[in-house]
Amino acid sequence: MRLSTRGRYGTRLMVDLAQHYTNGPVPLAEIAKRQDLSAKYLEQLIILLKGTGLIRSTRGRRGGYMLARRPEEINLGEIIETLEGRLAIVDCVTEPELCDRSSECPTRGIWVGMTDMLKKQLFSLNLGDVVQKNVPLEDLLENADD
Repeated sequence: MRLSTRGRYGTRLMVDLAQHYTNGPVPLAEIAKRQDLSAKYLEQLIILLKGTGLIRSTRGRRGGYMLARRPEEINLGEIIETLEGRLAIVDCVTEPELCDRSSECPTRGIWVGMTDMLKKQLFSLNLGDVVQKNVPLEDLLENADD
């Protein structure tokens, strides 16, 4: 699976909001500047993230965007699924009817297992973990064996 810019930039947006969670609403222009991303592109991502209730907005002079829940209550799996769609290495993992061979395919089990590992990792990490830098690569690799 390859994450698109939507998934990568959207995750950066959410981490930025988590880093500034206690400051109240954050103007989009500030996020764009800190992340060196286009405000126009971030607007598109915000629409998706607001639609699933991960962020909320406030209007006015001190308006902007903020997380809809505490950083510890939003996991990376939610973010990536919102921005990228269903998490699966290949389509037949979530929609076996798309492939005539899925019931007898010798490699489908591999793709299912890899998808399960990916989901387990992404849904076990929350924005609080990322902000606190509690996500060392060694831990992810060790947990992959569980």
